[in-house]
Amino acid sequence: MAFASFDSKHSGAPMSEINMVPLIDVMLVLLVIFIVTAPLLTQAVKLDLPKVDAQANDLRPEKVEFAIDAEGHRYWNGEAVDRAEAARRFAAEGRKPAQPEIHLRADQAAAYRHVAETLGDASRAGLTKIGFVSEPTP
Repeated sequence: MAFASFDSKHSGAPMSEINMVPLIDVMLVLLVIFIVTAPLLTQAVKLDLPKVDAQANDLRPEKVEFAIDAEGHRYWNGEAVDRAEAARRFAAEGRKPAQPEIHLRADQAAAYRHVAETLGDASRAGLTKIGFVSEPTP
Protein backbone atom coordinates (compact mmCIF):
# COMPACT_ATOMS: atom_id res chain seq x y z
CA MET A 1 0.00 0.00 0.00
CA ALA A 2 1.19 3.47 -0.75
CA PHE A 3 0.83 6.09 1.93
CA ALA A 4 2.58 8.91 0.16
CA SER A 5 2.93 10.22 -3.35
CA PHE A 6 6.14 10.69 -5.30
CA ASP A 7 4.92 14.00 -6.70
CA SER A 8 7.04 16.95 -5.70
CA LYS A 9 4.04 19.16 -4.94
CA HIS A 10 2.49 16.69 -2.42
CA SER A 11 5.68 15.50 -0.77
CA GLY A 12 5.11 14.16 2.73
CA ALA A 13 1.30 14.28 2.59
CA PRO A 14 -0.59 10.97 2.84
CA MET A 15 -2.67 9.74 -0.10
CA SER A 16 -6.41 9.93 0.39
CA GLU A 17 -7.29 7.32 -2.29
CA ILE A 18 -7.02 3.56 -1.88
CA ASN A 19 -5.06 1.75 -4.55
CA MET A 20 -7.61 -0.73 -5.98
CA VAL A 21 -5.33 -2.39 -8.57
CA PRO A 22 -3.91 -5.12 -6.24
CA LEU A 23 -7.39 -5.93 -4.97
CA ILE A 24 -8.75 -6.25 -8.51
CA ASP A 25 -5.79 -8.45 -9.49
CA VAL A 26 -6.41 -10.83 -6.60
CA MET A 27 -10.14 -11.00 -7.34
CA LEU A 28 -9.51 -11.79 -11.00
CA VAL A 29 -7.06 -14.57 -10.09
CA LEU A 30 -9.63 -16.08 -7.67
CA LEU A 31 -12.33 -15.81 -10.33
CA VAL A 32 -10.19 -17.71 -12.83
CA ILE A 33 -9.38 -20.40 -10.24
CA PHE A 34 -13.08 -20.89 -9.44
CA ILE A 35 -14.02 -21.00 -13.13
CA VAL A 36 -11.41 -23.70 -13.77
CA THR A 37 -12.19 -25.84 -10.69
CA ALA A 38 -16.02 -25.62 -10.73
CA PRO A 39 -16.52 -28.20 -13.52
CA LEU A 40 -14.22 -30.63 -11.72
CA LEU A 41 -16.44 -30.64 -8.64
CA THR A 42 -19.43 -32.02 -10.56
CA GLN A 43 -17.58 -35.12 -11.77
CA ALA A 44 -18.83 -38.33 -10.18
CA VAL A 45 -17.93 -41.98 -10.50
CA LYS A 46 -20.69 -43.96 -12.19
CA LEU A 47 -21.42 -47.16 -10.29
CA ASP A 48 -24.00 -49.86 -10.82
CA LEU A 49 -24.78 -50.80 -7.21
CA PRO A 50 -26.43 -54.12 -6.39
CA LYS A 51 -30.07 -54.20 -5.38
CA VAL A 52 -30.90 -55.93 -2.09
CA ASP A 53 -34.02 -56.34 -0.02
CA ALA A 54 -33.48 -55.93 3.71
CA GLN A 55 -35.45 -54.68 6.65
CA ALA A 56 -34.22 -51.67 8.56
CA ASN A 57 -32.85 -52.31 12.03
CA ASP A 58 -35.00 -50.67 14.66
CA LEU A 59 -32.51 -50.08 17.45
CA ARG A 60 -34.64 -47.75 19.51
CA PRO A 61 -33.81 -48.40 23.14
CA GLU A 62 -36.63 -49.59 25.30
CA LYS A 63 -37.81 -47.51 28.21
CA VAL A 64 -38.35 -48.44 31.82
CA GLU A 65 -41.08 -46.70 33.78
CA PHE A 66 -39.81 -46.54 37.36
CA ALA A 67 -42.16 -45.04 39.95
CA ILE A 68 -41.85 -44.22 43.64
CA ASP A 69 -45.04 -43.57 45.58
CA ALA A 70 -45.51 -41.41 48.70
CA GLU A 71 -44.71 -44.31 51.06
CA GLY A 72 -41.45 -45.10 49.25
CA HIS A 73 -42.64 -48.23 47.43
CA ARG A 74 -40.88 -48.77 44.11
CA TYR A 75 -42.54 -49.94 40.89
CA TRP A 76 -40.77 -51.29 37.78
CA ASN A 77 -43.13 -50.86 34.79
CA GLY A 78 -46.07 -51.05 37.21
CA GLU A 79 -44.76 -54.12 39.07
CA ALA A 80 -43.93 -53.62 42.75
CA VAL A 81 -40.25 -54.29 43.54
CA ASP A 82 -38.03 -53.71 46.56
CA ARG A 83 -34.74 -51.80 46.44
CA ALA A 84 -32.57 -54.94 46.07
CA GLU A 85 -34.66 -56.27 43.18
CA ALA A 86 -34.61 -52.84 41.49
CA ALA A 87 -30.80 -52.75 41.83
CA ARG A 88 -30.54 -56.23 40.26
CA ARG A 89 -32.76 -55.15 37.37
CA PHE A 90 -30.75 -51.94 36.89
CA ALA A 91 -27.56 -54.03 36.73
CA ALA A 92 -29.13 -56.36 34.15
CA GLU A 93 -30.25 -53.42 32.03
CA GLY A 94 -26.83 -51.79 32.34
CA ARG A 95 -25.15 -54.83 30.75
CA LYS A 96 -27.29 -54.60 27.60
CA PRO A 97 -25.64 -53.12 24.50
CA ALA A 98 -28.54 -50.70 23.97
CA GLN A 99 -29.26 -49.30 27.40
CA PRO A 100 -32.88 -48.35 28.07
CA GLU A 101 -34.12 -44.94 29.07
CA ILE A 102 -35.21 -44.77 32.70
CA HIS A 103 -38.29 -42.61 33.23
CA LEU A 104 -38.39 -41.84 36.95
CA ARG A 105 -41.74 -40.79 38.39
CA ALA A 106 -41.63 -39.84 42.06
CA ASP A 107 -44.60 -38.72 44.14
CA GLN A 108 -44.14 -35.18 45.44
CA ALA A 109 -44.67 -36.47 48.99
CA ALA A 110 -42.00 -39.19 48.61
CA ALA A 111 -38.88 -38.78 50.71
CA TYR A 112 -35.90 -37.65 48.69
CA ARG A 113 -33.92 -40.50 50.23
CA HIS A 114 -35.81 -43.00 48.07
CA VAL A 115 -35.15 -40.98 44.90
CA ALA A 116 -31.46 -40.60 45.76
CA GLU A 117 -31.10 -44.34 46.46
CA THR A 118 -32.73 -45.14 43.12
CA LEU A 119 -30.44 -42.72 41.25
CA GLY A 120 -27.42 -44.20 43.01
CA ASP A 121 -28.42 -47.76 42.10
CA ALA A 122 -28.95 -46.79 38.46
CA SER A 123 -25.63 -44.93 38.36
CA ARG A 124 -23.72 -47.90 39.82
CA ALA A 125 -25.29 -50.10 37.13
CA GLY A 126 -23.88 -47.78 34.44
CA LEU A 127 -27.21 -46.36 33.28
CA THR A 128 -26.89 -42.78 32.05
CA LYS A 129 -30.22 -42.05 30.33
CA ILE A 130 -32.38 -41.14 33.31
CA GLY A 131 -35.20 -38.64 33.04
CA PHE A 132 -37.58 -37.22 35.62
CA VAL A 133 -41.26 -37.24 34.68
CA SER A 134 -43.57 -34.60 36.12
CA GLU A 135 -47.05 -33.26 35.56
CA PRO A 136 -47.44 -29.90 33.82
CA THR A 137 -48.90 -27.04 35.79
CA PRO A 138 -52.50 -26.36 34.69
